Amino acid sequence: MMTKLHLFFGLLISLSFSAQKENQWLKINRFEVAVLSDSLKENSGLKFYNHRLLTINDSGNSSEIFEIDTTSGKIKNIFKTQLKNGDWEAITSDSASVFVGDFGNNAGTRKDLKIHKILFSSLQKPSNSISTQEIPFYYPEQTEFTSKNLSNNFDAEAMVFLNGKIHIFTKEWESKSTTHYIVDPNVSGNQGAKKSETFHTGFVVTDASYFEKKLYLIGYTKNAEVFLSIFEETDSGIFFSQKPRKYFLGSAFSIGQIEGIAVDEDGVYISGEVFTSPLGRSKQRLYFIPSLKLK
Repeated sequence: MMTKLHLFFGLLISLSFSAQKENQWLKINRFEVAVLSDSLKENSGLKFYNHRLLTINDSGNSSEIFEIDTTSGKIKNIFKTQLKNGDWEAITSDSASVFVGDFGNNAGTRKDLKIHKILFSSLQKPSNSISTQEIPFYYPEQTEFTSKNLSNNFDAEAMVFLNGKIHIFTKEWESKSTTHYIVDPNVSGNQGAKKSETFHTGFVVTDASYFEKKLYLIGYTKNAEVFLSIFEETDSGIFFSQKPRKYFLGSAFSIGQIEGIAVDEDGVYISGEVFTSPLGRSKQRLYFIPSLKLK
């Protein structure tokens, strides 16, 4: 047992030194805001809508949208949608609506990928008055749907709204890359997502945020290393023509399984869900990195 533990800690130390050498070091433990409510143990995705910080839970949980306080992490409001949470993984918005991505696909077998468009003002009315629209889509490049759990390239947990379109960034377990797909929310019927560009991130992408011509992608490796990459928009809706700034944020063993990122003029908000390992359990947390720390 001791030998295994020594090897385990040795691996963690080795990984940390490797990450520090190759990337900028930005340990986010010191930026913790709060431990989140147990109602958000499996939070997945963050998004600002009209200065409200919103999040959701992923598969196996309710179909509610939560507003959380940026300074305390406490739940301020809960909005019921009456939708089904197949595998909700991401949230974004335009000026009037929020979009929820029901496209989690760890095994690569789903043929019912969809995005829910929800008029935000209707969330504050009785549940039978909620205005929703379903936007179904598929990946034209995916031709095989046999189960390859955590070993396929057609999973996704990240999206942003930009230029009237929804931009999805895949979670590619096999290639350790991300592919940028575009979905038109105004198309009726099942549409093929349009492939735009691909970048080798070295980690699986679990959320995205767009702010002031920058794309923020966050995620982790199978070794539980957590990374943040910041890309410059070099042309309208194009991000991967230049190398990003890449930050090593720490290990999921201590900071949680990072699943959400939202950016505003003040800085970067990051959320993580519960992470369980042989060493114990890291609780769900909210972090805030001031913008000056990323310059």
